Amino acid sequence: MSSEKFESLDDDFTTILDSLRERIERKIPNYTGEEKKTAIRHAERNMEEANIILQEMEAEARVAPVSARTQMLSKLRNYRRETEQLNRSLKKGTTGGFGGTDTFGFDRIDRVEASQRARLMEGTQILNRTSESIARSHQISAETDQIGVETIDELGRQRDVLERTKDRLVDTDSNLSRSRKILKTMAMRVMTNKMICFIFYIQSFLLTGW
Repeated sequence: MSSEKFESLDDDFTTILDSLRERIERKIPNYTGEEKKTAIRHAERNMEEANIILQEMEAEARVAPVSARTQMLSKLRNYRRETEQLNRSLKKGTTGGFGGTDTFGFDRIDRVEASQRARLMEGTQILNRTSESIARSHQISAETDQIGVETIDELGRQRDVLERTKDRLVDTDSNLSRSRKILKTMAMRVMTNKMICFIFYIQSFLLTGW
């Protein structure tokens, strides 16, 4: 894959994913009380971080070359499925699904933190969409510039052709003018010759009586 940023995000995501697996599959089922509550809270933060990184990776994949985009999107689909599975397991853990009998809802501070993280995630999504829009605008601008350059080059070539055609037309018109003069001179000579012949004929007629 050609995007260095995508590969860097990929490394960060796999690190967070490994941490999530460790907490959800091994630690949380074996913890109780406050320790379990803390582990769940950390896992939820990791899940939010993983989703933010996935969004950034998707933004990179959309502007990547076609040759690399397919592979990137395929990897992202697999990551999404795995993240959703871990998220479902985490939700079961927060409601006692790992075998515990206690439920561990957020207290007031936790709810404030969750609200702040939700706003942060929403802001990140808006920023990603804005970045994608800017990237598309830059791409369209670059393509438009290229089309403009090609159009100017083509117009320059057409101008050269028209100028050469104009020069040929001027030469042709000059040749036609000379041809008309030659034809006119020839016609005058023919008429002169006819007049001379006619005069000779009249003179011969008058002299011979014919």
